Amino acid sequence: MRKRKLGSGGLEVSAIGLGCMGLSSGYGPAADTRDAIRVIRAAVDRGVTFFDTAEAYGPYKNEELVGEALAPFRDQVVIATKFGHAFGRELRDLGMNSRPEHIRQVAEASLQRLRTDRIDLFYQHRVDPAVPIEDVAGTVRDLIQQGKVRHFGLSEAGVQTIRRAHAVQPVTALQSEYSLWWREPEQAILPTLEALGIGFVPFSPLGKGFLTGAIGADTTFGSNDMRRMVPRFTPEARTANQVVIDALAQIAAQKQATPAQIALAWLLARKPWIVPIPGTTKLHRLEENLGAADVDLTSDDLRGIDGALAKLTVQGERYPAFLAAMVDR
Repeated sequence: MRKRKLGSGGLEVSAIGLGCMGLSSGYGPAADTRDAIRVIRAAVDRGVTFFDTAEAYGPYKNEELVGEALAPFRDQVVIATKFGHAFGRELRDLGMNSRPEHIRQVAEASLQRLRTDRIDLFYQHRVDPAVPIEDVAGTVRDLIQQGKVRHFGLSEAGVQTIRRAHAVQPVTALQSEYSLWWREPEQAILPTLEALGIGFVPFSPLGKGFLTGAIGADTTFGSNDMRRMVPRFTPEARTANQVVIDALAQIAAQKQATPAQIALAWLLARKPWIVPIPGTTKLHRLEENLGAADVDLTSDDLRGIDGALAKLTVQGERYPAFLAAMVDR
């Protein structure tokens, strides 16, 4: 697996990481613990060194899983986790809490769950409008000075927030959604990151599974699958968005790859400091995703992909309203 560097601080990670959320929550029932550990350790065996989790995933269960799975390999891997949420009984009760004292409490609890003495990359999960970002960055700076955290990250933050935070404590990476069917970051976020020397970690690089081609209009989602609430995943939207998969499948056939591999290879080709973190519960999907690192897209390929998809309009919003309200602008 090739390596890439996130941020001017030189954090080196595998070109493709593993998003671990779906092993515990978000996309249906949690995977069996033994099976989930098998997937994470298989990723290590195949050269993945970058693993993404958060206290919110579960909540808490995913950090415990990642900590157990990676304990034998701790010095070989980079673990990213997140702070900034307050939890209610339901997903719709999710709130924000980035008060300095809460950040410090989360850091201590995450260290315990992850079975480690340092957090390699500590993201603010969502920007908290009630807490100045300078206070957040200053608190993480203190944790870095104490050796409990190595790098500071933001998630779904807007340009002004990124600049203000970076002025207090250099931001190593921004994690936000970015894929062939959500390209908004190209407008202002990517130029800002490039100017400041900040890496970019796209989550949902496969469109929450849609860009694999495995989801159709007849696909059903369980009661604990967040896609049930997402406007882009209504049956009508899935039918309309099938044209995206059809175009992607044609390109993939030409490159002797799968649609998922083309979607990931496209991200890798955008910038050398972009590191996608696709997630999966299946070993064969892990193999498929990691194979994207070996798919080289030429400039002609990229123009062809952009040209084909520019003619298409993706239907449906990417978040329900209550989650969209948490995205910093």
